[in-house]
Amino acid sequence: MLVMTKLHAPKTRTNLVARPRLREALGWNEGRKLTLVSAPAGFGKTTLLAEWTEDWSAQGRSVAWVSLDESDNDPSRFLSYLVGALQAAEGGIGEGVVASLRSPEIPSVEMLVGALVNELVDLPQGIMVVLDDYHLIYSEPVQEAVTYLIEHLPENVHLVISGRTDPPLPLPKLRAQGQMAEIRAAELRFTSDEAAAFLRDAMALALSDSDIVALGEITEGWVAALQLAALSMRDRLDASGFVESFSGSNRHVLDFLADEVLARQPIIVRDFLLATSVLGRMTAPLCDALTGRCDGQIMLERLERENLFVVALDDERRWYRYHHLFADFLRERLGREKPGLVGELHLRASGWYEDNGLLPEAIDHAFSAPDHELAARLIERGIKEVWPRRGEIPTVLRWLEALPAGTKRRRPRLFIEHALALAVSDRPGDVEPLLQEAERAASDATADEKERQFLWGCASAVRSWRARLRGDAPRAVELARQSLSVLPTEDTPQRTFAAICLGEALRTTGELAAASEAFAEAVELGRSAGHVYGTLIAMVWQARVQAAQGRLREAEDSFRRAQRFVTEQGVELLPAAGLAHLGMGSLLYERNDLDGAERELEEGVDLAERAREMSNLVWGYITLSRVKRARGKEEDALEKAREAERVARTSGADLEIAIATAWMVRLRLTRGEFSEAVALEQQRAAHTKNAADAARVVDRLTSARVLHAQDRHDEALALLEELRGFAETSGITGGLIEILALQALVLWAKNEKEQAVSTLTRALLLAEPEAFVRTIVDEGAAMGDLLSAVLEFRQSGRLEGAGQLSTRYLAEILATLAQEARALGASERLAEPLSERELEVLALIAAGESNREIAVRLFISISTVKTHLNNLYRKLGAANRTQAVTRARDLNLLR
Repeated sequence: MLVMTKLHAPKTRTNLVARPRLREALGWNEGRKLTLVSAPAGFGKTTLLAEWTEDWSAQGRSVAWVSLDESDNDPSRFLSYLVGALQAAEGGIGEGVVASLRSPEIPSVEMLVGALVNELVDLPQGIMVVLDDYHLIYSEPVQEAVTYLIEHLPENVHLVISGRTDPPLPLPKLRAQGQMAEIRAAELRFTSDEAAAFLRDAMALALSDSDIVALGEITEGWVAALQLAALSMRDRLDASGFVESFSGSNRHVLDFLADEVLARQPIIVRDFLLATSVLGRMTAPLCDALTGRCDGQIMLERLERENLFVVALDDERRWYRYHHLFADFLRERLGREKPGLVGELHLRASGWYEDNGLLPEAIDHAFSAPDHELAARLIERGIKEVWPRRGEIPTVLRWLEALPAGTKRRRPRLFIEHALALAVSDRPGDVEPLLQEAERAASDATADEKERQFLWGCASAVRSWRARLRGDAPRAVELARQSLSVLPTEDTPQRTFAAICLGEALRTTGELAAASEAFAEAVELGRSAGHVYGTLIAMVWQARVQAAQGRLREAEDSFRRAQRFVTEQGVELLPAAGLAHLGMGSLLYERNDLDGAERELEEGVDLAERAREMSNLVWGYITLSRVKRARGKEEDALEKAREAERVARTSGADLEIAIATAWMVRLRLTRGEFSEAVALEQQRAAHTKNAADAARVVDRLTSARVLHAQDRHDEALALLEELRGFAETSGITGGLIEILALQALVLWAKNEKEQAVSTLTRALLLAEPEAFVRTIVDEGAAMGDLLSAVLEFRQSGRLEGAGQLSTRYLAEILATLAQEARALGASERLAEPLSERELEVLALIAAGESNREIAVRLFISISTVKTHLNNLYRKLGAANRTQAVTRARDLNLLR
C-alpha cells in the first residue's frame, strides 16, 4: 500500500517571499535533462520546487513528485513510488510495471525504469519528475536505476533531484555535456532584500535595516535559521538586543533557536511536539494513538497555522510532517527529557500501523521500540506481503538481519527465510549457520511433526541450491531428493523450489531424462501453487534439457510455450523471461539464424544482468560471444567471453567458472593465441575436481582441443573416445555431435581420411534430423575439406550410411563455411606480416613435413620450429597446421 502523501508536493503559502531570480533560473534550464538542487537542510529547497511545480501545472504540464525517505532504499519500494507518482500525473502509465511488482519475483529497478522510459517517450506533453530528499537514498541498486533513468531520459521529461548532498550519479559527465542545471546554497541563500521581505512581511517583525543586515550576516542567508530567529523574536520587546546576542555557527544557531521556540510553547503544544516527533509522517488518528488525546487534527492545523515547522502533505490537510531539522531536534530533546517514553511511543505507532494494514511501517517502529518479539511476529506476516509477492528481498534481509538470533530461535521458520533470501541474493556462503539453527529447532522434542518436516525439508532444498552453485551437483541431487521426501504435500511452494533444485542438479550431472521428469513435476507444482516464476523457470530449464538431448524441434516448441506463458501472465519484465529469450537465442544460433539469435540473446542478457542471475549470465554471454565470433567480430566475441569469466568468478560457482574458462580456451585457440589458451587450460584444470559429470564433458573436450592444436592427436583421440562413451550413455546427443565432429577433424589431421569421413558422417546423421548447423560449422575452415570428402564419398557410394545424408543439408553447411572463410580471408589483411623464415616453415607444413623434417631441412632446432609455428598460428588466427594452411591459401600466401 502506497502512502499517497509521498506523491504530493507540499502546498505553498500565500505569504511566501517572491524570489523571481530563482524561478527564472529554473525556467532557463528546462531544456536540460537534470536540475540538481543541492544544499544543506533548511535552505528552502522543497519550498522552491513546490513553487516551480505549481508554475508547471498552471501551464498544463504534468508533475510527478516523490518525497523520499529511508525505506525507499529498497529498490522495489522506490520503484513502487516512482510508478505511483507517474500514474498520479499521467493515468495509465506503468501498468506493466505495476503487474511485475505484484509478481512472485521482482525484476531489477533499472530494467523496470527502462520500461517506464519507453512509455514516457509517448507522452503528448512534457512532464517533470521530482525526487525530493534524495540525500536519504544510499542504496546502490537505486542509484544505478536513477543513473539509467538519466542516461535514457526522453526529451519530453525533465528530472529534478533535491537533497542535502550531491548524489553519487554521473554529475561530471552531465555537467560537461551541458545537460545539468545546478541550484546550490549560494543561490538559495536569502539576499538582503529577500531577508528583509521575509522578516518584515512574512513574519510581521518590525526590525531596523541594521538588525536585518546583522541577522542576514549571522545566518548567512539560511532560511531555517531566519525563520527560527523570527519565531524567537515575536514577543520580544528588545529585538535589537536579541540580534546582538545572536551568534555562532549554523548548528549552534539551530540549537539556540530551537530551545527558544520550544521553551516558548504552551505545555500542551510542547508535549504534542515531543510525543509525535518519533513519526516520519503524521495524521490525526495516528497522533491521537501516541498522545492518548483526541485533538490531533486541531493540533496539526494549529502547528501549521503558527508556522511551527510542519508541512502539509496533501490538499485535505490530513497528513503532515515536521521539517527534518526540527524533527531531529525534537527527538533529541525527547530522548533527553523522557527516555522511558521513547520505546512506548514507537510501540503505539507500531500498533496503529498494524491495525491499519501498514506492516512495513509497523515493523520499523517495532525495531525502534525496540521490541524484537513484536518485530518477529510482524515480520512473519510482512514477508508474505513484500516477498515473494512483491520481491522486496532487500527489505526482508534488512528485517531478518536486524533480528537477534535468540528471537529467531523462537520462530525458527525465520532462519529458513533468512537463509533462502541470502542464497537468492548470491550470498550462499552465509546460509549454513542459519540452516543449522533451523535444524536444531526441528530436533526439539516439543516441535510439531509438520514443523519438523518443513524445517528439515526447506533446509535441504536451500543446501541443494548452494551445492549446485559450488559445483557439487551430485550432492545437490541428493539434497533435493531428500527435501522432496520430507516436505509435507501441502507445502506446494517449497516443493516447487525443491523440484527445480533437483532438475537443475540432474541436468548438471548429465542425467537428462531424470532432469526432465523433475522439471515436469516443478511445472505442475508451480501451476497448482499459482507461482508464475517457479512455473516459468521450470519450463525453460526443461527446454534446455531437450536441447541437450539433441531434440531441437521439441526444445523450440517448449521455448515458444514459455514465451507464450510470459505474455499470458503479463510478466514480460520478470528475470525469468530472460531465460526464455536466452533459450530461444541459443536455439536460433544453432540453426544459424544469427540476426534472430542476437536479438533474443541481447534481450535475455539484459534481463539476467539487471537481475544479477549469475549462471544465466554466463550462459548468455558465452552464446552471445559465439554469435559475435560467427559474424567475424572477434574483439566483440572476446569481450563477451571476458564478461562470462568475470561473472562466473564473481559468483564463486566452480561449475560456472569451469564452463566460462573452457569457452575462453576455445576462443583463444581459434584466434591463434596458443600460449594464452594453454595457460587458461591449466587454470581450468584446477576446477575439474569440483565439477560434475556434465562439466567434465566440457573440460575434457577443451583438453582434447588443446591437444589437437599441439598435434598430440593420439592423446586427443583417447580423450574424445572416453567422452563419446559418456555422451552416448547419458543421452547427451547434442554433445555427442560435437565430440564426433572434433574426433573426425583429429583423424583427418592424422591422414586417416576414410575413418575421419566415417566419423563425421555419423555426426551428420545425428545432426540433420534436428537441423544442427553451428555445431559443425564452428569447427572452422578445416571442416570444409572434410565435408567435401563426405560429399564425395556420398556421391560415389563408397561409405555405408553417407547416402542417407541429403545433398541439401551438406550444401547448406558447406555454403556457411565458405561464406565465413571469405569473410575471414579475402576481406582481411594480416595485422602482422609473416617473416621469410615463417613463410618457409609455412610452405613446408603445407607439403606435409613434420617438425623434425622441417628442422633438418632448415638447419634449426625442433624448439625453434615450434616457435615459428606458434608465431604462424598467432598471425594467421589458426589453432593448428590444417587451419594455418587453409587460412594461408585464402590469403594467397601459398602458391
